[in-house]
Amino acid sequence: QRQLVESGGGLVQPGGSLSLSCAASGFSLDGFVIGWFRQAPGKERELVSYIKTKDGVTFYADSVKSRCTISRDSAKNTVHLQMNSLKPEDTAVYYCAISPPHYPLTELSSYNYWGQGTQVTVST
Repeated sequence: QRQLVESGGGLVQPGGSLSLSCAASGFSLDGFVIGWFRQAPGKERELVSYIKTKDGVTFYADSVKSRCTISRDSAKNTVHLQMNSLKPEDTAVYYCAISPPHYPLTELSSYNYWGQGTQVTVST
């Protein structure tokens, strides 16, 4: 059974760091694009970052650029999102999802399989 499972969320103070993981089971991430998205209460789901497994090309939303790093662990079939200098506005449920590589990668509709999400709360 194909599954994406996110982990690593939690409560962190402003300025802190978290490392999110997206573990795939039942299939290989090879050939896919893996995206990280987030959805805050009352807001639309938005793209945070993606990585292309074929060539390692990455993308970051302006809101997280220079504060986040996406990476892939091929041996563990997992993608990580390291988030630093966290701000209260980073508070959201974070989801990972996969897309075929030739779809418009900034479009949510391109991602056809999603994990269940992990909560990130940035607060004092």
